[in-house]
Amino acid sequence: MARHIAPLETVAVTVPEDAVEAFEAALLAVCDTVGFFLDEETGLWRLEGVKPVGARQAELDAALALANAAAGLDAALTHTPTEADGWLARTYDSFPEHRIGRRFAVRGTHLAEAPRMPGRLTLTLNAGVAFGSGEHGSTSGCLLAFEAVAKRRPRRILDLGTGSGILAMAAAALLHRPVMATDIEPWSVRVTRENAAANGVGRLVRPKLANGWRDPAVRGPFDLVFANILARPLCRMAKDLAANLAPGGTAILAGLLTTQVRWVLAAHRRQGLVLERLVPQGAWTTIVLRKRR
Repeated sequence: MARHIAPLETVAVTVPEDAVEAFEAALLAVCDTVGFFLDEETGLWRLEGVKPVGARQAELDAALALANAAAGLDAALTHTPTEADGWLARTYDSFPEHRIGRRFAVRGTHLAEAPRMPGRLTLTLNAGVAFGSGEHGSTSGCLLAFEAVAKRRPRRILDLGTGSGILAMAAAALLHRPVMATDIEPWSVRVTRENAAANGVGRLVRPKLANGWRDPAVRGPFDLVFANILARPLCRMAKDLAANLAPGGTAILAGLLTTQVRWVLAAHRRQGLVLERLVPQGAWTTIVLRKRR
């Protein structure tokens, strides 16, 4: 089991649902992963991230100030010491081998025994890097949506904001097609490359450091685009997505709360894309769009 050299802390903030996106982005500025916990009685969400004690505190304070300003709140951040080994143990316990839809199984590298789910494509990920593990509603929603889309055998595929690379790996493994996997974060590009190699699709998954559609190398037409990011960036990129999607092509959009579906959908309908399907997963919903031929 890998060990953290630096002591860790859990940073957390509690906010109403309509502020979740802004504060998630703030915590992701310094934490590799963010957890979401809904208080059913109050309707408030607790967001938690884990980072080395004191690391990048000024950057986190600035990001939280912006989130508070955008949401019109004065939400305070809490810091709790977190034992590294205990945190890893809890992470491992919360990441068992599990099934998604009819085709996929996701398991952590901490599971030493052989995969127990024959007939499925098993994707193996480091449980210590929890983003994109498949357990989050947005990731599982994308994989469920992809099962149906895969029947069309899309050829040109893009995973925009790839995170751990799980969606790119799923597409490469199921379709045996090359997949461009882009992200704005260098660590994501590195992790995706490592995960793809470990899952036997290193020759098909092509990680690239890129800022969305701004990179000249990220140009369509694509037959399938995954974009599991955040609601506001999805809305801002609607025009670029429509322009780079092939006629008849499909976009699978996620990373948005169910309450955000209406305005994300409206932004893409204005660009001529049509709704094919919604895939709800708890508080999260995945949108499947098509471009008319």
